[in-house]
Amino acid sequence: MPDAIIQLENKFYISATSSYADDRIKILNQTDTFGIFDRWGDIKQLGEEVQGIYHQGTRFISDLEFKINNNRPLLLSSAIKEENELLSVDLTNPLIQFQEKENKTDVPKGVIYIGRSKFIRNGMCYESITLINYGAEKYDFNISIKFKADFKDIFEVRGIKREKRGEIFEITHTPQNEIIIKYKGLDEIIRTAIITLYEKPDDWEDQTNAIFHISLDPHQSKAIQYAVKFIVGDADDYTISPYNKAQDQLISDIGKSRTLFANVLTSNEQFTHWLNRSQMDLMSLLAQTQYGLYPYAGVPWYNTAFGRDGIITALETLWIAPDLARDTICFLAKNQALVENAYQDAEPGKILHETRGGELVECNEIPFKQYYGSIDSTPLFVVLCGAYYKRTANLKFIKEMWPHIEKALDWIDKYGDVDGDGFVEYQHKSINGLFNQGWKDSHDSISHSSGELAEPPIALCEVQGYVYDAKYKAAELADALDKKELATKLRKQAQQLKELFNQQFWDDETGWYVLALDGQKKACMVKSSNAGHVLYSGIADKEKAMRMKENLMKDDMFSGWGIRTLSVEEKRYNPMSYHNGSVWPHDVAIIASGFSKYFFQQEVIKLTGALFDASIFIELQRLPELFCGFYRRKGEGPTAYPVACSPQAWAVGAVFMLMEACLRMEINAIEKKIVFKQPVLPDFLNNIIIEDLVVGKGKASFELHKYKNDTGLIVKSKPADWEIYVIK
Repeated sequence: MPDAIIQLENKFYISATSSYADDRIKILNQTDTFGIFDRWGDIKQLGEEVQGIYHQGTRFISDLEFKINNNRPLLLSSAIKEENELLSVDLTNPLIQFQEKENKTDVPKGVIYIGRSKFIRNGMCYESITLINYGAEKYDFNISIKFKADFKDIFEVRGIKREKRGEIFEITHTPQNEIIIKYKGLDEIIRTAIITLYEKPDDWEDQTNAIFHISLDPHQSKAIQYAVKFIVGDADDYTISPYNKAQDQLISDIGKSRTLFANVLTSNEQFTHWLNRSQMDLMSLLAQTQYGLYPYAGVPWYNTAFGRDGIITALETLWIAPDLARDTICFLAKNQALVENAYQDAEPGKILHETRGGELVECNEIPFKQYYGSIDSTPLFVVLCGAYYKRTANLKFIKEMWPHIEKALDWIDKYGDVDGDGFVEYQHKSINGLFNQGWKDSHDSISHSSGELAEPPIALCEVQGYVYDAKYKAAELADALDKKELATKLRKQAQQLKELFNQQFWDDETGWYVLALDGQKKACMVKSSNAGHVLYSGIADKEKAMRMKENLMKDDMFSGWGIRTLSVEEKRYNPMSYHNGSVWPHDVAIIASGFSKYFFQQEVIKLTGALFDASIFIELQRLPELFCGFYRRKGEGPTAYPVACSPQAWAVGAVFMLMEACLRMEINAIEKKIVFKQPVLPDFLNNIIIEDLVVGKGKASFELHKYKNDTGLIVKSKPADWEIYVIK
């Protein structure tokens, strides 16, 4: 996904100028709603002006400022709580002086504690502001909370200019201490922000600045609370829960979400924290759809459903949270393209690239309401279906999904191979669509060794691997459904693709799979991380996989923090670019998983250790979407990429795929067994405990321990008809 989308000559490209890193922001998110705040808990339009509270693709609240006696308080600290549920800010007062005629006592600096606690739940943002007088005297002062709403579409915030906008209606107040701000967009949809103050203000300024007169005796405290409700469409029927009740409901929601995952504990407290943080981050991105839970791609810019991101996240977490994969499959199946639509880059059977809300998509100013410009989502959808069946043996569900799987396979054969050369390639049809349609979809991500950009139709190396994997997994599903003839046909197609691929994509001189074939069938002789995905799919010949492993781990690709997207030796290499030299955690995890399939376990351990080390240097131990590809420097962490999403689903899911790769764990529900094939634990882990892992209709718990030259297994519990064992 590009890091910022702007329109140039009717095409959407990335912009590298949308940095908000210097604003020192804090992010809260819960499915369709997220907030970008400064460290004080305020919203101020500084720098690139991206702060705000967003809901369903629109920035509702664009200004939020708390003041004490018309002064900004002094910041003590601010942090997102461990479970992502709360932004907690500690502040205190500056010196407050009064003129003698006001007959008030001056307030010394640092005697009034101000605690701000914010959270987001069900399309609402709640805040409680606690004031405590730690001074020896009674103090009187004012506090104020100012609100402003601009209702900008998220693409406007990110740089798209519009000739016309909708209309913000006159602000109204109600007897229930509500401020109602409405906006009617050019799409004729009314969007409403309802600000409810739980206590009536003493004064108002400019209709949206609520002022409270505070009087506190020594050690007396007072709380001011409010909530903001975001509504798209009809605003007549709504309820505003009290702050404490809503907070209790949020904690209950978190508890229920935890049951999706097995419990994992390790001998390394920091590694366990990385696992827990990643789990909580992923839970904050899970949206409840009518088809179940779906992992939104990332906050702030991709807080919506993306096909590729959802599938890869589900694959990363399949072993630990299989129900998420089921819901992901169901959502994508129900949003599968039915007809050809050039504006959406849609064709029958194709799986979604992304879906968005907001005024610009409703007005068809951009094509992303339901957009299908992704070359790999469709084969990966089939891969996920096959992997889910092996993990769960849920044949009933596969029968329900089979028509969608067939349509996806038909799309691969009919539409995927544009020029009939046996490979799946892309060429966008939408005038406003993405030029590049693999996971590296920025406009300059696919090039030749000369630096010249490749022209479509473009056949990416990793996509051929995904298609190969999809055909084999579809064959297994066809066997399970007693479609033997189709299974035989699919296996034959997969084998033919593997032979053709290893002939045409392999460059023996360099020992690399080329990045792509362009529209003239000219090889893009570029060393890229894409080639590592070829191992993940299993399409690589064994001896070629060995050479790829060695080359991927050389210094020009391995930065010390992970594998770069592009070799430092390439013309377009830039460690600060989005796709041409940066490091992406999900990319590294997929490559590590590929290494494990070919038993390259020492390299798996090295990649796992690199990302673990990186996590320790990063705030909250939360791996972002990507970071810069500079060489690792002693005593320093990785260099941040300023507009990386964080949390981002497939980035936080990487740790689970890495753990699975280290253990070489295979859960086969069809044969009712869990097998560890030559598992290896990193040096920093002596043991791993996995509890309440869903297997069939029961659960299993076990421990793995590292010995000098071995890894041992202790099974604590399992269903009677399941086997758990190690192959050494």
